[in-house]
Amino acid sequence: MGKVIVIASGKGGTGKSVFTANLGATLALRGYSVALIDMDMGVRNLDLYLGLENNVVYDVSDVVSGVCRIKQALIRDKRFDSLCLMPSPPHRDDGNITPLHMQVLCEKLKGSFDYVLIDSPSGIDDGFVLAAAGADSAVIVTAPEYAALRDADMVNTALAQLGIEERGYVVNKVIGEVMSAGLVPNINEITEIIKSELYGFIQYDENIMIAANNGVPIVCKPDSYITENFSNIADRILYTGRNNE
Repeated sequence: MGKVIVIASGKGGTGKSVFTANLGATLALRGYSVALIDMDMGVRNLDLYLGLENNVVYDVSDVVSGVCRIKQALIRDKRFDSLCLMPSPPHRDDGNITPLHMQVLCEKLKGSFDYVLIDSPSGIDDGFVLAAAGADSAVIVTAPEYAALRDADMVNTALAQLGIEERGYVVNKVIGEVMSAGLVPNINEITEIIKSELYGFIQYDENIMIAANNGVPIVCKPDSYITENFSNIADRILYTGRNNE
């Protein structure tokens, strides 16, 4: 039986969707079967970051409404043995998808995939609740900004209220020199604000976004410090999960 991880953020612009694509690719490169579900309805991006936008026919809304089967909505990324994407609808949900629908969908996918990663919309509104409905654990993506950190702490609290006990966070877009100069929150401040497991830091590097804009997860490039860092973060996420089993 697989595991469902919701990837959340309190504030837009933290790099949550790019992180989701790269975490999924990292796990797939290790031989795990991975399904990515884009639940950022109306502003979907995962298909672009994976270079699969021209392959989209059906989406998660079509699956829930019975227009197509789960298998028909899953787009296989041919660069990996077992990485698939279920796209988000190009419009916001009008109430057709309920938390129960998501729970059922996730349970079915867990029977076929080792990991199911759900890209949640930022914030803690109904779309977030919907995305987290079938999740076993959560990763919050934030940035070294007070506003982003405060919002991430709110997301952490909301996830706890939804009953998701296994939670952690990643601090993205870190510029070491700026943090060392005291111009943004430092590590101690960050850990004081967010009372959860710290999975790691991702240094700001324009190559990450360049790769994403070309539809290629940056972790596809072996032997880079970025790929190694994503691998270490994946280790911590998986290790925390195994410890809680």
